[in-house]
Amino acid sequence: MKHSAQGAAGPGAGTAAAAVRIPVQPSAADAARSLSRDRGQSRDASQDRGRTRGAGEPDGSARGEHTHGEPPAPGPFVPGPSVPGPSAPRPRALVQRSSVRGQVLDALRAALVTGELRPGEVYSAPVLGERFGVSATPVREAMQQLALEGAVEVVPNRGFRVVERGDRELAELAEVRALLEAPVWLRLARTVPAERWAELRPLAEATVRAASSGCPAGYAEADRAFHRAVLALAGNEELVRIAGDVHRRSQWPPAGAPAARGRADLVADAHEHTALLDALIAGDPDVVRALIGQHFTGALRDSWALGL
Repeated sequence: MKHSAQGAAGPGAGTAAAAVRIPVQPSAADAARSLSRDRGQSRDASQDRGRTRGAGEPDGSARGEHTHGEPPAPGPFVPGPSVPGPSAPRPRALVQRSSVRGQVLDALRAALVTGELRPGEVYSAPVLGERFGVSATPVREAMQQLALEGAVEVVPNRGFRVVERGDRELAELAEVRALLEAPVWLRLARTVPAERWAELRPLAEATVRAASSGCPAGYAEADRAFHRAVLALAGNEELVRIAGDVHRRSQWPPAGAPAARGRADLVADAHEHTALLDALIAGDPDVVRALIGQHFTGALRDSWALGL
């Protein structure tokens, strides 16, 4: 482009400028000589551009092309729809990866509750991935989350070891649960109207159905959902988060314990939920206080604790 500008500013350009300043009509011979001279200059400029370009480089003198790595000039803006058309490339879906990791995490948590993942045993991500029909990556990510929760610990170059938990640790977790939840339940019993308690009836009944099925993992999930809904009435998100974490950890059996809680224990625990709701709806503080004490004392026993 710079060569073209210099060619345009050569002798031909000076002649044109003189013609503008001096209004004299040139003769036919003068016009022919001027035309021949202009053509010669045009050929020289073209040859200069050819020498400047590298071998195989396209000619950029045509209008609209760019050379020397310069970005092309933007075209005119044409308003259009904000949503990409059918021909536009679709963004890569990231939800599926998160969903796989979440499903693996749920499955591992259930295996912890049922005792399928045995305390003290080491499990590798590739082997568990084959079991779940997924790659090792989502399993490893889920195991890292369980490590943060204290359920497993990393064993370099081997995998993850399920933490061996003792009766004392579970008894302490049950005590923390009682200290966190029982006072809140008693306060809510004085402030929450009966109709709000009645809204929790489906969750309480879900715990009974889960217990009747005899599936410890299903009951553990339903149990947490009911307690989470009760604590949410207090309007304290940190309380819900911390109490939920302690509740989940208290559901993992200790080393040497039975593989899972029996169906009778699950059903008895679930019926305490419905009895509590009945007392809360009826507004009987004495019965509510007694049932809350029974429920959280039972939490010590149901967590395989020997006592505080």
